[in-house]
Amino acid sequence: MRYGGAVSRPDLIWKRVLSLSRFAVFVDLENCGAKVGTLKSILEKVKIRGDILLGKVYGYTDKFDDLKEVLLSNTFTVVPSLRYGISQKNNADIQLVIDALEVAYKNDLIDSFCIVSGDSDYVPLVGRLKSMGKFVLGISRSEAASNIFINACNEFQFLESVGKRNVEKPKKQKAAAASEEMADESELNKLLTTVLEEQDNDEIYASELKGTLLRLRPDFNEKAYGCATFYKLLMKLSNRFGDLRVHNDHFDVMVGLNNTSDSADSIPQLTRDNWKEAFAAQIQAYKEGGFDRVNPSILKADIITAYPDFNERAIGFKRFSDVMKQLEKDGLVVIEMDEQKTMLIKLL
Repeated sequence: MRYGGAVSRPDLIWKRVLSLSRFAVFVDLENCGAKVGTLKSILEKVKIRGDILLGKVYGYTDKFDDLKEVLLSNTFTVVPSLRYGISQKNNADIQLVIDALEVAYKNDLIDSFCIVSGDSDYVPLVGRLKSMGKFVLGISRSEAASNIFINACNEFQFLESVGKRNVEKPKKQKAAAASEEMADESELNKLLTTVLEEQDNDEIYASELKGTLLRLRPDFNEKAYGCATFYKLLMKLSNRFGDLRVHNDHFDVMVGLNNTSDSADSIPQLTRDNWKEAFAAQIQAYKEGGFDRVNPSILKADIITAYPDFNERAIGFKRFSDVMKQLEKDGLVVIEMDEQKTMLIKLL
């Protein structure tokens, strides 16, 4: 197998292919907010881990028409929502459990399950799947995620984090360029960076990276970016954006992330003068993603991602909860407590 003039070891690549997880995905539309961008982010998160062999969404109604293209292109089965009586939500929950167990018992190809819901009612299902040797990935909005469900899963992701809705850290620009080609390459570079961030190893084979990319973007072709080989495209992106590290290792092309330590003057800083503007931008990003409420820990994590040196005391507060109280006074959020006495912030 050859990419960019370098030969990949077929035995290692084939072992990697065999070890890829094979997922069944079950989505509670009410829980995920049923936004096109959010659903695409969920599928991207799963496809980075392996192949989706089966998918179902529950609670579908005509108001979710904009999801049709995403659902059809990913061969999802739709379970409609029949509104009748006070137990209509429980009916959908029970159907999801029945379907998941049926797949677990009858489909030996599937070794992993993704459940997009944070309801504690699914904990017995998670327990049964794990007892059968299945891997369970849970994904949910932070406001709807039960701590019991979170801890029961093998891995859990908050939807706000899955959607990558943090305000990105600004980078120094080598040259001002706003062409469509630059935008396309920037999007591809971000996608490859996301894939590499999800890997356990510091670097992976270029052929493995391209295989993951093709699961995420079946129409991908390096020639569309003006490159004859995938290796040349990787080098082009590495030189232009500086995020990728590409090198040859015994005739294999390896790709990783550059561990660049930005100089102090290039790292964005939050001060007493500009912190509100940064928090308001992050809150707006959540709202545009379809979120009404988020856990403050999600907000703090995204702020730290964009501003690594963030510290409450640097902007005049002792605790992050004090920051939340100030945002409430400024009319950006409302502080609420859920049934588990966990703080949530309602976005205004």
